[in-house]
Amino acid sequence: FKKDKLQNLISSDGRISIAVMPFRNMTNDTIWNVWQDGIKDNLITYLSNYSEDLTVKQPESVNSLLQSRGLINYASLTPSIASTISRNLDANVFISGSISQAGSKIRVNAQLINSKTEEAFKSFQIEGTFEEDIFRIIDSLSVLVKDFLIISVMEKEIVTDFRPLISTRSSEAYRDYLYGSQAFYNDQDEYTAKDWFLKAIDIDTNFTEAIRFLAYSYSHIGMIEEAKKWCLRLYRKRDQMPLLEKLYANALYAAFFETVYEEIKYWSLIIEYDDQMPVPYSNLAGQYESLHQYEKAISLREKELEIYDKWDLKPRWSASYGNLGRLYHLTGQYRKEKKLYRKAEQYFPDDYSLLYRQAVLALAEEDTDVANQYIEKFISARRISGISEAAITSSLAAIYSEAGILDKAEEFYRKVVSMIPENPSAINNLARFLIDNDRNIVEGLEIVDKVLGDKGPDYFILLDTKGWGLYKMDRYEEALEILQKSWDLIPYHYDHEIYLHLEAAKKAVANQMSN
Repeated sequence: FKKDKLQNLISSDGRISIAVMPFRNMTNDTIWNVWQDGIKDNLITYLSNYSEDLTVKQPESVNSLLQSRGLINYASLTPSIASTISRNLDANVFISGSISQAGSKIRVNAQLINSKTEEAFKSFQIEGTFEEDIFRIIDSLSVLVKDFLIISVMEKEIVTDFRPLISTRSSEAYRDYLYGSQAFYNDQDEYTAKDWFLKAIDIDTNFTEAIRFLAYSYSHIGMIEEAKKWCLRLYRKRDQMPLLEKLYANALYAAFFETVYEEIKYWSLIIEYDDQMPVPYSNLAGQYESLHQYEKAISLREKELEIYDKWDLKPRWSASYGNLGRLYHLTGQYRKEKKLYRKAEQYFPDDYSLLYRQAVLALAEEDTDVANQYIEKFISARRISGISEAAITSSLAAIYSEAGILDKAEEFYRKVVSMIPENPSAINNLARFLIDNDRNIVEGLEIVDKVLGDKGPDYFILLDTKGWGLYKMDRYEEALEILQKSWDLIPYHYDHEIYLHLEAAKKAVANQMSN
């Protein structure tokens, strides 16, 4: 069954309109006649409680049309007649079924049927042993039908690539996953996303796609050990997964426990499995970007957007444009970058991350008036979303730094430290800026030394900053010792910047020894 068949039956209001027909008694026992309407009425009552996604025609409407056709004996209720009645009720889908018996075993079958084509696109079957079992049968059938229909409605809100990965049959778990996915992509709020994914997993402990996203959510908010825990929980289930799910689980495992080259391998295999999924192109591009292989990354990100254009779909988030725009910027392709942002505005008007990139471009092109307009919009968008003034100021520093306006960038980096003087990340950002840009390496080292006593989650980054500063002062042996310590403390598998710093220090020490 291809769910796109049902997607075409969803009304413009985002609901599925359903008519439930009487279930035909195919047994030789008239005691089951009462349940022909009994199953129908119970199904209608149960499904009506989910009116947010389903529009269910009430028994009176169905019964009235049946009576008008003189259909007292439901054995003569053919799919063609049921289809006509459903269309008269403006129902796109009708549910038809039967009751059969073999010895003491009772079997209830139900089918979902397209009212226009009379094509059955989903079937359900429940069995029981005694008449007293009928309520259990009806309840089980109702849950199966409800979960299938509601998941089908919600599915259109899920990133297309991830739909085949979703194994849960619980509409409640699916809804929590949907809310988590929307928080993750639309709002870029990983804390809220994490909570929704946890709720989904609490309902369905084998919901592997929710586990995968939960690991990413924990990673994005810096809770690396929690992310690893959930990654391992997913990885241990991989032998029970279909091939595509297993490849995604392997890619996640590589992100935490292997190297960037294993990640490249698995994302490449996923693309080989299906080369018309945009997300793997984006993720593979990210790996090449981390290796500074920008041309490969550009080609992959362009392919991602090409697929969305082919499908006439809005990309999953503005970063699909922003990441490519950043690559264009790094490679000096400003004209392509500007054209890309104009297109992105159609889908993501006033998106803060897009405004960030547009400000960088305008500043780099020395169009100060336009840049200031983007910056004002960016500040407004971030304040509306409740971001702190320190975080906004830090973003302004990064905007000017990327644009190469270093005096202004330094001014904002210093301002952030004055706003949150005890924050290790803010202090490291200033120190790193001073060292990377050779503005004041000695001060950068002094600044970072003030917070190196706190062995918090940023400790390995602070060590890298100090080691890189020492390297730039030609103190290679000291630099190597500290950079090696930073490398050993990385909480995930790989950091290309630290790797490059460490290799530079190793080479410098080796050259010293050889001389």
